[in-house]
Amino acid sequence: MTRKYSSKTIKAYVHYNEEFLKFCGKNPCEMENNDVKDYLFHLVEVKEVSTSTLNIAINALKFYYGKILNQRFVYEIKRPKKDKKLPVVLSHEEVFRILTTVPNIKHKAVLMLVYSSGLRVSEVVKLKYEDIDTERKLIHIRGAKGRKDRYTILSDVAMEAIMGYLKEYGQSKWLFPSQDREKHITTRTVEMIFSNACKKANIRKEATVHSLRHSFATHLLEGGTDLRYIQELLGHKSSKTTEIYTHVSNKDIGRIKSPLDSLQINGGEND
Repeated sequence: MTRKYSSKTIKAYVHYNEEFLKFCGKNPCEMENNDVKDYLFHLVEVKEVSTSTLNIAINALKFYYGKILNQRFVYEIKRPKKDKKLPVVLSHEEVFRILTTVPNIKHKAVLMLVYSSGLRVSEVVKLKYEDIDTERKLIHIRGAKGRKDRYTILSDVAMEAIMGYLKEYGQSKWLFPSQDREKHITTRTVEMIFSNACKKANIRKEATVHSLRHSFATHLLEGGTDLRYIQELLGHKSSKTTEIYTHVSNKDIGRIKSPLDSLQINGGEND
């Protein structure tokens, strides 16, 4: 029954079901619909979780109490609408500052690949040397979100960084191994690398590693790349997911002139 779920999803489901039991102080067979409502209310009002996190908790309870215990109360919960938040996008100059503040050649290669190829952090950590096609300048992403393979572009600059990194570190099972070379580096490690780079680069935006993927898509769109190709490179199932980048791109909005500029009013008199 758990075959179609990723290890990340299984871990989240176990976490929220355990947390639910601790919150209620009951056995699973004693749970009632009000217990579920109280717990979800606690997540929203006290812990102030995001809509996406709340939906994960709902799915976790729905799986266990609905599919395993055949309880119906979980199905009665009305799901909240997803927050309509725009992605954080970094400018070309901000990306440059971030990448140039990373002294470690391995860490720099990781961040370069995320930005230059639009990778998810979970994808870049699992790359193997054979996934890098230097002849065709492509990266083979295996078992991506939705368990689908795809190809994305390989930048010349990123490829040069990878070759320099491999020359210094040598090849192993994973393109970016951890200290135990039989294992790949963790997503948490990459997040820390990015966070430290942002601090050094004095980035004030609330950016995460995923912001590099958002920036990749937005910069391609602003450069004139068709949205359908961007969808393919990112591995989005629906074009609607990719269309969010039209809301953060300055390709067309940047050409609009504010009516204030035509009034020729200066910023105020000097004292």
